[in-house]
Order: sequence, then structure tokens, then C-alpha cells
Amino acid sequence: MRACVPLIVAILCSLAWAGKLESCASRCNEKFNRDAACQCDRQCPRHGDCCEDYEHLCTVQEDPEEPEPFLGLEEEMLEAPASNLYSAPSSCRDRCHEAFDRHQPCHCNARFPEFGNCCKDFESLCGHEGFSYSRDAITKEELQSVSEKIYRADINKAQKEDIILNSQNRISPSETRDHVDRCPEPLFTYVNEKLFSKPTYAAFISLLNNYQRATGRGEHFSAQQLAEQDAFLREVMKTAVLKELYGFLRHQNRYSSEQEFVSDLKNMWFGLYLRGNEEEDSSGFEHVFSGEIKKGKVTGFHNWIRFYMQEKEGLLDYYSHVYDGPWDSYPDVLAMQFNWDGYYKEVGSAFIGSSPEFEFALYSLCFIARPGKVCQLSLGGYPLAIQTYPWDKSTYGNGKKYIATAYVVSSTR
Repeated sequence: MRACVPLIVAILCSLAWAGKLESCASRCNEKFNRDAACQCDRQCPRHGDCCEDYEHLCTVQEDPEEPEPFLGLEEEMLEAPASNLYSAPSSCRDRCHEAFDRHQPCHCNARFPEFGNCCKDFESLCGHEGFSYSRDAITKEELQSVSEKIYRADINKAQKEDIILNSQNRISPSETRDHVDRCPEPLFTYVNEKLFSKPTYAAFISLLNNYQRATGRGEHFSAQQLAEQDAFLREVMKTAVLKELYGFLRHQNRYSSEQEFVSDLKNMWFGLYLRGNEEEDSSGFEHVFSGEIKKGKVTGFHNWIRFYMQEKEGLLDYYSHVYDGPWDSYPDVLAMQFNWDGYYKEVGSAFIGSSPEFEFALYSLCFIARPGKVCQLSLGGYPLAIQTYPWDKSTYGNGKKYIATAYVVSSTR
């Protein structure tokens, strides 16, 4: 009888383990587990393989893994997978030895050749030391170092005397859904508009009104508007900020020439894709900098220049803010609530007083280095995090993704 006890215990343990794999208890948002009877990741509703208790256990609000003291994920990005999507989905470029992800059409881990589902370039990219190895990825320390260099290079930013803010009432995160205007005065008391005559500012501003803000309405650019996109890229590439970014990315073997870099920037930011139902109606630039309306809500709109100009025209009503950054000079960060010509933005973060090239550079850096993930930077000695998401429904080039969104999610507490 005693000899049977270990066997009985083993059987009971295996049954208990199997039971765990049929429930989402302690498994919410874990990665896909092919040994489990059902799944608890954020993609399981889409694939129809969730455990029965997924909705009860995993759809409640949980503590985020990253510090996000003022801003949650944008609504339309909640289901975006958080893997490195700035690479061809059928390639192992920058994916060698990554964990198994059932959403990828092929795999790049030495565990999987036996299953016959490796990417075609697995041997050439992962069978020797090279660019695609995880140890060659851009590190957090490198991101913090280059972001400090970009911060120091932003000579076109506003000076203290160039902007007077009237931030007024700060609210708690629990009050952001109230739709209550707690600030009777505009956010911007004064802006030195001489800033806007600087080449990068002027080129940036010329782009803002080239879009229809309602998703579902196709974007059709004139020859002049397409020329304005090229003019903006030419101007920002003249700045020390973009030279710093390009030098860093070339050193990291991301680009072999400035021409390749600029071409990629144009595609990822200005390439059109279908965010609505019928026509190509959106781009990363439109969403992040100009703003869009989707399902009766403001989405994107993370730029202080756009905010100021719309407020000045009487089209934007500043309601409150939930966060004010620690910087005592520009650029600073503010997370705001506002009404844009009848549509509400629950929380919209924006750099304040930065040059267009500064924002463009940091968002590009994070999209290239940490697509779909939180990107940890450092500005003037203070930590700052940016979240980017790729558009996962269409691609350009060899499977590269367009920018879906990019925004500040946190800095120091």
C-alpha cells in the first residue's frame, strides 16, 4: 500500500496541474501556452480558445506592469499584441530566439525546427552571430543615453519666456471620465508665435490641416500636400536632433544610408491604411499629431502646437489635467482632458514646448526599438516612458508596420 502512495500523489498532482491549465486562475495575460487546454492571453477572445473563467477573472482592471500614473492604453490599441512587430512577420530579422508566439506565421527559436515551422531565413539569420540575435537588440541603457543626447540637441525648443501655461485644476485619474469642465480659462495664456516661423515648425504646421479628422472618410492628397510631407522630412533631417537619431540607428545597423532612413520614416508615418471600414483613412502622423474622431471620441491628438492652434480658434476647450511633468523648463509633459469641437478626450498626453523634430525623433526611436512595448527613456535626468503600437492589419515593404499610435505614458511618480 505504501508503494502506491507516491503514485497516487503524482496522479493527484498531475490532475491538479491539469486543472490549473483549464482555468485562468493566476494565468491572466500570460503568453500562449500550447500545453494548456485553454488560453488566458488577450488574444484568446479573437481566437475563441479562452478558458471558461477568462471573462470573470481576466477582464477586470489589473495593475499594469509598467508605471502608468496618468494614462492608460488608447482604446483602439487595447488588443494589439505586444511583440516586436517592426519586422517582417515571415522573417527572423531581429527575432532570433524569441519566445513562441502563436500569432506569428513562422518561428525563430532553435526549439522549433523539429516542428517544421521555422521561418525560411532562420538558418541564415539565427545560425550564426549577427544583427538578429537578441543580444544585439537596443538596450534600455542605450535608449536612455541617446534620448538624453536628443534632448540636449533640441535647440529649437521653446524657452521659458516663450510659453505661459495656465494649467489650473488638476484632477484624479478616477475623475477623467466625468466630462466636467473644471478650467474656465484656456490652457495657453501666451505663446511666442515667432517659434512657428522656424523651418521645422512651419513645415509641420502646413501638414496639420491636410487631414479629415473622422475615421471612415478616405484621405486623398494633392500633389502640394504630398510635397509638404517631403518638405517636412527635409527640414527635420537638417536638425541636430534627427542627425543624432540617424547616427544612433545607423550604428545599431538599423539603416545603411540616410536615404533608406528617410524613406522608412515617410512610410511608417505618412503611409495610409484603413482604420475605418472602406477607404484608407488614417496614418500615424494624422493620428498622433493632428488627431482623429472615432466612435464619437477623440483618438490620438498628442501635440501641443495643434492644441494651441485649435484652442486659439475656439475649437478646443481645455477641461483639466491629470498630470504635470517634473521638468522646470521646456519640453515638459502634460496629460489633459479636453473637448475638441464637441468630442471628448479622456486623457491626452503631450510634450509642451518641444520642437516638432524632437517629438518626431523620440516617437520614431521608440517605434523602431520597442514597437508595441513601453519604451524607457531619460530626459534631463528624469525618466520618461513612451508607448507605441504598430498597425497590425497592413504592411509596407518587406512586412514592415505603419505607426498606429505613439504617446507618453509615464514619467517619474
